[in-house]
Amino acid sequence: MKSKFIKSTIILIIGGLITKILGMVIKIALTRAISAYGIGLYSLILPTFNLFITICSLGLPIAISKLISEGGRNNRRVVLSVIPIMLIFNIVLIIFIVMMAPILSNYFLNNEELYFPIMAIGITLPFIFISSIIKGYFFGKEQMVPVMVANVVEQLVRLLLTIFLIPELMIYSLVVAIVGVVLINTVSEFSSIIVLLLFVPKHKKITIHDFKYDRYLFSDLLSISIPTTGSRLIGSVSYFLEPIILTFVLINCGYSNSYITNNYGIINGYVYPLLLLPSFFTLAISSALLPVISNSYNKKRYSYTKNKIRQAIVFSLMIGIPCTILFMTIPDFFLKLIYNTNKGSLFIRIIAPFFLLFYIQGPLTTCMQAMNMAREAMNGTLIGALIKTVLLFFLSYLHIGIWGLLIANIVNIIFVTVHHFYYVYKRL
Repeated sequence: MKSKFIKSTIILIIGGLITKILGMVIKIALTRAISAYGIGLYSLILPTFNLFITICSLGLPIAISKLISEGGRNNRRVVLSVIPIMLIFNIVLIIFIVMMAPILSNYFLNNEELYFPIMAIGITLPFIFISSIIKGYFFGKEQMVPVMVANVVEQLVRLLLTIFLIPELMIYSLVVAIVGVVLINTVSEFSSIIVLLLFVPKHKKITIHDFKYDRYLFSDLLSISIPTTGSRLIGSVSYFLEPIILTFVLINCGYSNSYITNNYGIINGYVYPLLLLPSFFTLAISSALLPVISNSYNKKRYSYTKNKIRQAIVFSLMIGIPCTILFMTIPDFFLKLIYNTNKGSLFIRIIAPFFLLFYIQGPLTTCMQAMNMAREAMNGTLIGALIKTVLLFFLSYLHIGIWGLLIANIVNIIFVTVHHFYYVYKRL
């Protein structure tokens, strides 16, 4: 098991590194294609996009991974039986997005240019859902190569389309180009699905019966996924409300729409993506950790479980600390190298140290889910989100511009990480 965990982690780290590098190149190409203002517009709809991505899968990929890793079930049924009912759910979600798009763009985000980009989000959801549950299957089987290859292919498709398609769409308008950026996810996720299916064992024939709805199996999956989704949904709702509250308060305080769009674009287009670069490492550790912790904890091997958690935190910090030092000392170098700008360097210097806690938050959250503490994780995320939202509202009224957002996010990171660490330590 130890050898398999290390092997899985290394594979995911290599895959994560490749996809992060490709992601940086995509971000460079996108920034230069649609300008800083375009990045700002895209950043305004990203919270909405992330919210619907969370809703469209209901946390089922993690639940599927957990059930498969524990064994004793028909793996094909675990994956396939949820597809018909979840596709119906996604169709309902698409209809809801179509109905809500005018309200979200005109009244919540105060920008009618976002109407069609929000509409485009709905088309991507079924593809994202199917891709994620197949990845959940491979995570549960601790087969990381298919996931790594699928992620790399997905990013390559996204990169090629960003380079060649988006500049052509800019000829028509910036809004058309942003719609294209959203819809690229449909093609990239479809390519990911094709690659993953190539790794499915050929000797295991799939029948119509495998797609039949299983009430008991679906109930077991939901008992795991709902608390997990609750935690992610809270974070997504908080992120969704972020630009809405920020726009509402800052406009009332006299700030212009262009100031909000540009600065929100700098933070979400340059600052956070740069600070989140080391998270590919912690994401790899978290993904490899889930089946290992789930298996060992269920077998009451608490010493082994504690050791794996300790290793995950140490490995995360081994990457996080050097990256944090570099971000604090030479942020302009990285901003110029990756995004061809120096906007946001002061923001990075101030908030980089706090992201050290964020780098270990992922493994801690995974450990809580694997040890049947998804509800506690959800509660911590909920309290952190409430604190962040309240702080964002009141700090924005202090006429400190975008700094209210940064301070609120810092407090949220500190609280949630400390909360998760306390509960993991208490359980073991």
